[in-house]
Amino acid sequence: MTLPALLPWLLAGLLALGVLLAWARLIARRRGASTDVRGSRSRFLLLCALQPVCALLLYFTLLPPRHASTPGTLVVMTANAGQAALPAALQGQPRVALPEATATDGSERVPDLGTALRRHPDVGTLHVVGDGLEARDRDALGDRRIVFSPTALPRGVVELAPVGVVAPGDTFIASGRVNDVPKATVVLFDPAGQRIDAGSVDAQGRFRLTGVARLPGPALFRVEVREAGGSVADAASLPVWTQPSTPPRMWVLAGAPHAEGKYLRRWATDAGIPLHLQVSLGGGMQLGDAPLPMNAETLRRFDLLVLDARSAAGLGEAQRAALGAAVRDGLGVLVRADGPISPPMQRLLGVPAVGNDESEFRLPRPAPDDDAWRARRGAGTADLPVDADAVPGGLPVLTRRSVRMPAGDDVALLRDAAGTPAAWWHAMGRGRVGVWTPADTYTLVLAGHADVHATLWSQAFATLARAGAQAMATTPDGARVGERVALCGIADDARIVAPDGITTQVVRDPASGSARCAGFWPRSAGWHQLKVGDAATPFFVRAEDDAPSLHRAELQAQTRSRTGAASAVVASPSAVEGVRGPAWPWFLAWLSASALLWWLERRRAPAG
Repeated sequence: MTLPALLPWLLAGLLALGVLLAWARLIARRRGASTDVRGSRSRFLLLCALQPVCALLLYFTLLPPRHASTPGTLVVMTANAGQAALPAALQGQPRVALPEATATDGSERVPDLGTALRRHPDVGTLHVVGDGLEARDRDALGDRRIVFSPTALPRGVVELAPVGVVAPGDTFIASGRVNDVPKATVVLFDPAGQRIDAGSVDAQGRFRLTGVARLPGPALFRVEVREAGGSVADAASLPVWTQPSTPPRMWVLAGAPHAEGKYLRRWATDAGIPLHLQVSLGGGMQLGDAPLPMNAETLRRFDLLVLDARSAAGLGEAQRAALGAAVRDGLGVLVRADGPISPPMQRLLGVPAVGNDESEFRLPRPAPDDDAWRARRGAGTADLPVDADAVPGGLPVLTRRSVRMPAGDDVALLRDAAGTPAAWWHAMGRGRVGVWTPADTYTLVLAGHADVHATLWSQAFATLARAGAQAMATTPDGARVGERVALCGIADDARIVAPDGITTQVVRDPASGSARCAGFWPRSAGWHQLKVGDAATPFFVRAEDDAPSLHRAELQAQTRSRTGAASAVVASPSAVEGVRGPAWPWFLAWLSASALLWWLERRRAPAG
């Protein structure tokens, strides 16, 4: 307990001790006095009774009782508050209107919530009506109770997941939720306005589309929601930042020459990925790059190791021990299941047994139709143009080994057109181990689908390779012009570069402590960069009128998270302790009782 909480108990204890000492003094004096000076029994009892009375009056003089008070409720009108029904119990409560709220009768116009709370300091409950509180106002809430009466969710895109930084040529996921658009179709357009994917929403209004990031740098994709008749119900921009990452260092071991390894190396060379390939011919003969010893020092030089069944079976006990330690330290391993895996490797890496049977399968179609597929493939380059005639032909049939996907924490790495996993991975310490069952992905290149072949292996390597250092700075996902955004994990010399080149030095808030956060008010829309030295972390700022339905839904979600409950019912306010009352009436009473006590103490018994 704190000292203010202990003070009443300490004072009561001291006064009680004083009363006991006074009683002991009176009793001792009465027993030691002669009968003629002892006084009457009634005088003695009155003196004893006045001791706790004086102590009690002194207690209330020093700590007057608190007045029971009921905290008031302040109605806060926000944007579109007129669309929400105001409970009858709030009709007589004070009402303020924030700048985003339309003019309402009887509302006091305020520039922000902080000003409203300074004008109404006795408010204990805030009843927010409308779309919710802006970031400007959420910081002023403190520990006050919040009740929220939201408007109905707007029509259109109400959720849109942000896309992280992607590498050139990688695919990304555009997902979100649509509200109040029956039988809606969601279409994804690239920065050139070409349709690259489309799909229907599910029963909950959710959608999931895929796109391709091509050139490095910022790009704005577009998500459109179309009604059953084809008209556009809503649209929102989808920012995607494409940034070349440090390519993983790969070591490929093959037990025999195979076309899969040949085309894998060709793709890695074209993508700028350093790949060390060793192909065993038997009898100690090898093709490819110079052989390397498999030990701890060599494995630390690579981010990913690719093995086939034959090369895995050729590893000795010491090599397997070094490999297991390297995986637990972060190394990624991809086992190509082109044959039976030796039991020691199954136990070491936790991979299942591989059968001898093969089966055919097809990969899922990358786009809903031929036009979208062509748009995703692009025109290629002058040296390597894209064969547009290969699109209508579809993807070739591939083969795979029969392997039962283990139950547990394994995650699908590749699925066929029916949704069945054709590759998967699981964690092992700090590293990841993947199992790859397709045996002839190189036929994709021969059929004119080198882009699909590159996408398969790029996603597999990006998932399994050793994780690199992550940026510490946390940038906002839903930044908007004119609204404060929080930047956390920033360094002391951090700065923000706006699209027009204006640089703003970031001042860190000391109150944020180890989170190292700072506030920023963007003035222009577009891509901003948080820079520390030469390193830059991009984040996008939406214009004020961009994706209005999404903005309203975000406000409601942020405000509802501060209520602690989703209910919008006003609870009956409970009485709480208010301020202490005046002390002077208790002081006068104590003074009168003390005077009476003093008079009785000084009064002598009448002479007999």
